[in-house]
Amino acid sequence: MRKKSTTATFDQDAPITQADIDAGRLVLRKRMDGRLVQPKKRVTLYLDAGIVDYFKEKAGQRGYQTLINETLKTSLGQADIEATLRKVIREELKGRKAA
Repeated sequence: MRKKSTTATFDQDAPITQADIDAGRLVLRKRMDGRLVQPKKRVTLYLDAGIVDYFKEKAGQRGYQTLINETLKTSLGQADIEATLRKVIREELKGRKAA
């Protein structure tokens, strides 16, 4: 005997209400090549209390976890820029030494 699903089903044509979103019954996911793309991955991460307090204070109503995520993304982008900049500087210095 199969267990009946406890997950609510939704009519595709029914309008989405703010109550559905607030209740967490709606998860919007991106599709790529017909497949669902998982936007985020759940992890367990231990951070210093001061760091968590800082981001909670800075985030306000927005959500400190979102702010931490955006800060990490920005940090990755800056690392790429830093690596590129170092490469360009090295090439310029080699060009000056050769001249």
